[in-house]
Amino acid sequence: RVCRQRGEEELTLLLTSGPEAQQLVVQDGGASVFQFTVSTQTDCCQVGGQSFVVSVGKLSVLLQFKAPSGLYRTTSRFTAYHRGLKHANPPFDSSDLKKFQHCFSQQQSLLQDYPRIATYHRAILDNETDFRDKVVLDVRCGSGILSFFAVQAGASRVYAVESTPLILVQSNGLSERIRVLEGEVDEVICPEKVDLIISEPMGHMLLGDRLLDGFIRARKWLKPNGLMFPSCADIHLAPFTDEQLYFEHHARAAFWQQRSFYGVNLSALHSPAVDEFFRQPIVDAFDVHVLMARSVKHSINFSEVKEEDFHRVEIPFVFTALQSGLVHGLAFWFDVAYLGSKSTVWLSTSPSEPLTRWSQVRCLLQTPLFVKLGQTLSGSALMIANSRQSYDITITATVDQSGFRSGNILDLKNPFFRCSLSYI
Repeated sequence: RVCRQRGEEELTLLLTSGPEAQQLVVQDGGASVFQFTVSTQTDCCQVGGQSFVVSVGKLSVLLQFKAPSGLYRTTSRFTAYHRGLKHANPPFDSSDLKKFQHCFSQQQSLLQDYPRIATYHRAILDNETDFRDKVVLDVRCGSGILSFFAVQAGASRVYAVESTPLILVQSNGLSERIRVLEGEVDEVICPEKVDLIISEPMGHMLLGDRLLDGFIRARKWLKPNGLMFPSCADIHLAPFTDEQLYFEHHARAAFWQQRSFYGVNLSALHSPAVDEFFRQPIVDAFDVHVLMARSVKHSINFSEVKEEDFHRVEIPFVFTALQSGLVHGLAFWFDVAYLGSKSTVWLSTSPSEPLTRWSQVRCLLQTPLFVKLGQTLSGSALMIANSRQSYDITITATVDQSGFRSGNILDLKNPFFRCSLSYI
């Protein structure tokens, strides 16, 4: 049953299927106002996004629906009948399309990230011997692009785990080889053990959004000696100097210094505003010349790491200054590797590499620290998982020779995107 609107009156369209014909009845408040028989000789076509024309002989009826879902249900019924498939399903359910619609912009952005997509394509296709005739699990597969790459590399079956429908699987005729397990990784059951697990479980600073948790939990379906793509990762951090960024961040709170905002004194909120802004990690890109020392890295092997290891990640550091100046904070980025039997492929978000959707992340110190060439800066970056699917970051840093120290506590769930970055 579907409806259309005429002025302020709602009309109801009834379609009933018999062994030789369909009946189309338009009702107004239960009373029939129009009726005719639809046979296989009836012509029909879609007009625009919400209208449908049905023609029988010299008679034509234009049906305008309230929503695309009504149009999809009606056209599928007509198409099924004309093909002699009274109970056939449409190419994809309209409710599936509605679930996926909010993801189009995000998925387009992901697919247009060339360094990301090209690296995955190369990592999978260059190691096709690892995929040929194998069973693959794709965790949080999004548009399903990695599942398609796995099929291109010769995978016999791919189980694609995603909470929204994968419309492209049916439209590309791969329903026999890609089976969609709709839900989160903890909600679905994989029918068999798999040879490989593929995913893109990286967030900002690698650990952001805690996507790695589900990637690791999926190992319960991995065969012994099975492969993880990505296989391992390095989190890099290094001290940086950027006076403009520091004062720019301070200036964001200048609004709260107003003493007569429509007659209201806002200045009591200036200090809390500064504190909140400094708790925001800054997502942006920067020139490598702002780095004041070689980076320190923290390595993770996805085949061996335990989920509880992500609850508390502490990265100690000792940096030797390569130049004199003020240290305004720590910069973070990450690399991931895909270790195949034929080749190893790296995806890097380093400031020296082409920009990706992850950019880099910078965490400011509350107070800059002055270091001289050759002096050492020691401390740690401690990341504690929280209930908001993210991390609280505590940074402590000390100039060993002078004893001056600084630090900050930041909220990775609430980053500041400094500028709109294009990596296309």
